[in-house]
Amino acid sequence: MARTPSRSQVLARRETISAYLFLAPAMLFFVAFVVIPMGISLVTSFYEYNMSGSTFSGIDNYVRMFQDAVFMKALKNTVLIVVVAVPTVTAFSLWVATAINPMKPVARSFYRCVFYLPVVTGSVAVTVVWKWMFNAYTGLLNSVLGTTGYSWLGQEKTAIWCIILILFTTSIGQPIVLYVAALGNVDRSLVEAAHVDGANGMQAFWKIKWPQMMPTTLYILVITTINSFQCFALIQLLTSGGPNNSTQTIMYYIYYNVYKLNDFGYANAMGIVLALIIALFSAAQFALAKSEH
Repeated sequence: MARTPSRSQVLARRETISAYLFLAPAMLFFVAFVVIPMGISLVTSFYEYNMSGSTFSGIDNYVRMFQDAVFMKALKNTVLIVVVAVPTVTAFSLWVATAINPMKPVARSFYRCVFYLPVVTGSVAVTVVWKWMFNAYTGLLNSVLGTTGYSWLGQEKTAIWCIILILFTTSIGQPIVLYVAALGNVDRSLVEAAHVDGANGMQAFWKIKWPQMMPTTLYILVITTINSFQCFALIQLLTSGGPNNSTQTIMYYIYYNVYKLNDFGYANAMGIVLALIIALFSAAQFALAKSEH
């Protein structure tokens, strides 16, 4: 004889079904616009496209990629952006959040708004302002430094650093807000107990506050890494990868191959490699955070 489910089991089953029904739209959206396109990209990365159609080329696109001097330059620039931007954004955001957290609520809210403003401002508007600042003859930077006529975005040795500077200023807003929130959630009784035991401010920060902020730090590291790898709008609007590919990035090179050369197979192969690189960086950050926790 079949056993009749208890009332708690029926309730748990209904809650499970309800949960899946609520998740269904998001899951369908994820599958339709993330999983399926990724699968299509992976498949087409093994094909060569031209005006007459497509032909299977195996791993030729991947072999070609690492023999392509422009791609290797783009890879080098992309890694440089990530290696420089991610630590500086994280460290500066933590420093600013630590400085403004003890302030009164009005002052704290003011500084959060100031630093968060570039995040909510359109990337095109921000880029136009920076383009004016770097202008060789009418730019603010040359006026202040007395170097009128110097093209910051037109020189190979300075262009990439200008891009990193702009990316830095537009990336610190969200981490600062997150760190301020994380500092507000730190158990103050533990901090006060540490001070009673003789710990100074720095010791209390690293022993009490920092471990409690590790989840926030991990999130900031991963998000900043992904955004840095996907740097595109700044390149497109300011330099188009120049001069002499000195600001070329993988994302912009993918765009160039798709919309300028119609080389979809090669572009998809680069997209797959970029996704793998991002995954490896993110996995390393998770492992590092887990080992320090």
